[in-house]
Amino acid sequence: MIAEDIQLAQVQARERQRRDAQVKLDDGRSKLERNRLGQFATPNGLAAEIVTYLLGLLDDKEPINFLEPALGSGSFYSALLQGVAPDRINTAIGFELDPRFVALANKLWGEFGLKVIEGDYTELYRDLTPDFNLILTNPPYVRHHHIDQSTKVRLQMEASKVCEVSINGLSGLYVYFMALAHKNMRNNGIAAWLIPSEFMDVNYGSVLREYLTQKVELLRIHRFDPTEVQFDNALVSSAVIIFRRSKPNQDSQVSFTLGGTLLEPKKTEEVSIESLCGSRKWTNFPRSKSLPKWDKSITIGDLFEIRRGVATGANSYFVMNRHKAKDLGLPTCYLKPVLPSPRYLTTDIIIEGADGYPLLDQQMVLFDCDLPEAFIGNDQKQLYNYIVAGVEMGINERYLPSRRSPWYRQEQRPPAPFLSTYMGRGTGEEKPFRFIWNQSRAVATNVYLLLYPKPLLKEIISDYEKATLIHEGLNLLEADELREEGRVYGGGLYKIEPRELKRMSARPLIKRLPELDLVIKETEVPARFDRLF
Repeated sequence: MIAEDIQLAQVQARERQRRDAQVKLDDGRSKLERNRLGQFATPNGLAAEIVTYLLGLLDDKEPINFLEPALGSGSFYSALLQGVAPDRINTAIGFELDPRFVALANKLWGEFGLKVIEGDYTELYRDLTPDFNLILTNPPYVRHHHIDQSTKVRLQMEASKVCEVSINGLSGLYVYFMALAHKNMRNNGIAAWLIPSEFMDVNYGSVLREYLTQKVELLRIHRFDPTEVQFDNALVSSAVIIFRRSKPNQDSQVSFTLGGTLLEPKKTEEVSIESLCGSRKWTNFPRSKSLPKWDKSITIGDLFEIRRGVATGANSYFVMNRHKAKDLGLPTCYLKPVLPSPRYLTTDIIIEGADGYPLLDQQMVLFDCDLPEAFIGNDQKQLYNYIVAGVEMGINERYLPSRRSPWYRQEQRPPAPFLSTYMGRGTGEEKPFRFIWNQSRAVATNVYLLLYPKPLLKEIISDYEKATLIHEGLNLLEADELREEGRVYGGGLYKIEPRELKRMSARPLIKRLPELDLVIKETEVPARFDRLF
């Protein structure tokens, strides 16, 4: 008992050293660089909660073979040392790519039995035996576009082979980590993964949802309150995924918890594997008991074509104040009126001026030219100079411009009579997204979703009073349904994609237009109503 007390005091002292060193090492890199590398340290309090929960799933006397595929400074191992007797840890291995953290982890935890391996776990996992019964990790949150193509191809091939699932190329690095670690887990071993909750909703997360329901026994998913970001500088909502490597039982229940802490959540719901397999969005669990079943016999997608706004690839270059464009001498034929960012839009009804521009204090234009550079004449010197300036700034080499010809020609989107904001916040009755009636000729960038009425609504929209009712109906869409169809990120930021908005119930809108409801009822089209329009 004395030995255990001595070790606990020593580990706690090392943990204080770890926290201080973590701050210094984090400060040694810019926020941008840390984001690119996906380096977001696990708070030790959170690591301790996860360890406490997982130890309750293991036999009290079972020796621990510990694996940490993305060690960092060793927050999880620190928590494990504070939670078990010294002689219970049989093996402990941690992988870390950053030599700064390798040196720190060795210094802190080497004498406590941790073997620190410098290198990329996704390359070195093959050398390990499948003998680990406790895997704890917070893998690097690296988005797919920061993974070079050759690495991505290798990861896709190997991860797909290990788990017998097909990995989507848009997957973040954490998906590959989880898939490859399957090879190193002992049968009946336990794992906890601290990862972004985005996999619960997005298409490329389907591989993890399949893995968790078909390849292992999923025990619990705890999702933190989106307004309480777990990691500094990471605008991401986090979840703890806990599972056992054993054959899944389709009759078993998974504990979904939300908010609070892992050990004391605010909401809990037991969800069957069968329900999960048939669910498109896992962030809908645990469900609020007050949410109604919305009538989706006709949806917003039945009434509107919905597209993202123009993606310029460099708004700072292509979008500018109308006065600035005039001072630059850019020809008006290559300028389109464009709506400002939603945060500068103080009204939800955009009135058209005599020249087609919106009557707003801030009038913006979009530079959109289809004239090849070689055809720009001597009398267009100011246009030529602006294009040359773009080349000097490297705008033409950015991802989207580099795929256009010429690089300064934009996607073609006609002005949309109705728009929805793409991101926003809102709790309770406050809606996370705004619906805007655009009466001007202004186009919109991709911070908006564009709603183009299908033919029947096009006829109705010509009547000003009925167009007013359409706008009112869009604003009657329920806040809870908007949040349920959308997805949420850290800090309580919601986002909605065109396909998600399309799934919204159109009943609030139709109630404002009874004649539209009458047409639908008189039409012999059983399921969807696209043929109406």
